[in-house]
Amino acid sequence: MNMANPLRGEVLTLYKNLLYLGRDYPKGAAYFRARLKAAFLKNRDVSDPEKIKALIARGEFVTKELEALYFLRKYRAMKQRYYTEEDGKK
Repeated sequence: MNMANPLRGEVLTLYKNLLYLGRDYPKGAAYFRARLKAAFLKNRDVSDPEKIKALIARGEFVTKELEALYFLRKYRAMKQRYYTEEDGKK
């Protein structure tokens, strides 16, 4: 754990960011929180810094995917408000 200490802050920040993004998850925040906790607990014994960095990179990718999912959902909702089905077909 001594070698992983510098990465501990990054891991905690990633966890907090994912937890925050999970509030709007389509299947519910509780579902997302349980899956997130399980994923982090599964990898808690990893001590190789390179492996930890790879896991952090994967977590950041998931963060970007969630953000894209939410932006797309907002875009679709906004599009439905301002355009009718007939307008979209023109």
